[in-house]
Amino acid sequence: MLNPLNSSMIALALHSIQKDFQLSFSTVSWLITAFYLSSAVAQPVTGKIGDIFGRKNTFLFGLVLVALSAIGAPFSSTFLLLVVMRLVQSIGSSAIYPSGMALIREHIKERQASALAVLSIFASAMVALGPTIGGFLIVWGGWPAIFWVNLPFVFLSFMLGWHMFPKDVKKDKETVKRLFSNLDFWGMGFFAAGMVLFLWFLLSFEKSVHYSAGIGGLLFFALFAWRELKVKEPFIDIRIFKTNPQLTLVYVQFILLNIFFYCLFFGLPAYFQEAMGLGVEKSGILMLFMSGVSIIISTVAGKWADKSGVYQPIMAGAFLSIIGACAFTFFFVGASYIVIGILLSIMGLSYGIGNVVLQVAMLKESPRTIIGTTSGLFQTCRYLGSIFSTIILGLIFGAEASPEKMKIVGGIMIILGTISFLISVWFSRQSLRFGNFKQV
Repeated sequence: MLNPLNSSMIALALHSIQKDFQLSFSTVSWLITAFYLSSAVAQPVTGKIGDIFGRKNTFLFGLVLVALSAIGAPFSSTFLLLVVMRLVQSIGSSAIYPSGMALIREHIKERQASALAVLSIFASAMVALGPTIGGFLIVWGGWPAIFWVNLPFVFLSFMLGWHMFPKDVKKDKETVKRLFSNLDFWGMGFFAAGMVLFLWFLLSFEKSVHYSAGIGGLLFFALFAWRELKVKEPFIDIRIFKTNPQLTLVYVQFILLNIFFYCLFFGLPAYFQEAMGLGVEKSGILMLFMSGVSIIISTVAGKWADKSGVYQPIMAGAFLSIIGACAFTFFFVGASYIVIGILLSIMGLSYGIGNVVLQVAMLKESPRTIIGTTSGLFQTCRYLGSIFSTIILGLIFGAEASPEKMKIVGGIMIILGTISFLISVWFSRQSLRFGNFKQV
């Protein structure tokens, strides 16, 4: 819950923080940008640390960092200190997901997809309900309340994790020292620098494009690839993308899925309020058709994947996205509330199925020893998808979200859904072919 909750609650707190610290909106928006940048880098890094030093310890350490930020942020005397607390919050909440995914892979052998569906339900619910929850908290206790609210969840999670998670395999001091000395700090540094600069380049599309950041990002990614191919124990063994092409396809599909979803998640509220003249309350209710159905279908998708595998659900989710995007393009503008609810429910079906089964597919295709790292990269794909969606919406909407522009967004979603469906068909055929080859 913690990472998606904190990434979405902050939206309604920006105005209050801007007023308290007497800042411009562009400056205070760094609370959002810094969280996204830090999470995109921290997810695979903390996943790698968990792979080496233990998943339970990493999970609990992440909770401690979130607790520190929840206590420290409300008492920040300067905006810079608040940004630092926000970064601590991001790193801590980022450590939780890959460690939790690795614990599920390691210790839950039966009905694994159903277990992942539980994670998906809470994550989807927090993304959808985060702004609403944040609004109530701000009315109740001002912007510091969005940080205080983390503490009861952190305390409960820490106690449950401490007592119920299986213990990490204990390593002697010499082993820990050797693992630490072999940790690929240069690779992590190149990856972090490349990701930050590249994301900064993507985020700059809304104003003036920072081409130097894009070039710098590509340069650091090239250094990262050179380093990982050379070092004995790499941070991310990039050879897995060649030896495990299905894993690469899972990442690509997850990026496409999140571009599709976040185009709606970010674009629809603006359209409802600007073009349709609806208030925040009615806009939120309409959005619940998509997020609510997504939450409900997640449990069904988990059971479906447990019984039949991931290939059928992946194709079904992608096909539903095409149907939903076509219906959205031709029937959404000018439709009644009931029709809008039906269309958004179809979108919710597509996202709920894809979100769960792609997590299952990622676990299935990942080498067991680096599941924390690959899970972290999986979440990085989510952030890439959300950032690409903001770029698309910024380029299309410009100053306002008009009906004609929403149809253009629908056309782009048709393209995204078609590409995703074709990849899912190729993915299933390749997986079956490789599976038959292994059996032979």
